[in-house]
Amino acid sequence: MPIRGVLFDVDDTLFDYSGSEEAGILAHLDELGLLARLPGPQAAVDLWRTVMEAQYARFLAGELTFRGQQGERTRQFLARLGEPGAERLSDEAAAAWFAGYAAHRDAARAAFPDAAPALAGLPPHLRLGVVSNSSADHQRDKLRAIGLLDRVGAVLVCSDQHGEPKPAPSIFHAGCAGLGLAPHEVAYVGDNYALDAEGARDAGLHAFWLDRTASGAPVGEGIRVLHSLDGLARALTA
Repeated sequence: MPIRGVLFDVDDTLFDYSGSEEAGILAHLDELGLLARLPGPQAAVDLWRTVMEAQYARFLAGELTFRGQQGERTRQFLARLGEPGAERLSDEAAAAWFAGYAAHRDAARAAFPDAAPALAGLPPHLRLGVVSNSSADHQRDKLRAIGLLDRVGAVLVCSDQHGEPKPAPSIFHAGCAGLGLAPHEVAYVGDNYALDAEGARDAGLHAFWLDRTASGAPVGEGIRVLHSLDGLARALTA
């Protein structure tokens, strides 16, 4: 059965999330005079990401709301920097601090250079959409800001509204249903091996792992590897 639709991950697949995150936290800490508290810029980025991963996992598990995890990231990060009373920071104060970071992060928003050309180069009969572990409003705003919202189609399934995150089969199946296609007619493209590639494969989709670093890591049966989106159109028909 030929592939009739493609679902995409967003962060670090179409959108350079890591780049904007790094630019955002470094600019925010520099503006606040906090960067000197860490050994260097990479230490600051590493700490921010460590805290983010822990609190975002709590959001995906349903322990925190999307905005709640932002507040907890702020509190835990400032506590690690030694800020007095950081863990007791009010919701309003935590939200204001995070908003300062987000303003710098959003100023650095960018699609990967290969994203728009790859989407434009796909056959017009393919139905396109997004499945993401995030908030639908957040991802919609992001895709609009980087000029890709109209290119990825009207289907946008996110874990916050769906109720289960990747790699649960149900979220992939919801994306396929939105396209009006069966899982075996749909390809999924994402950068996270376990969540995206293995999750899509196990849900019955055609799984494409976007390994931009060309890591050479072994892949399991039923998973195809891309090193950029440039070859996506060819890969879908190979």
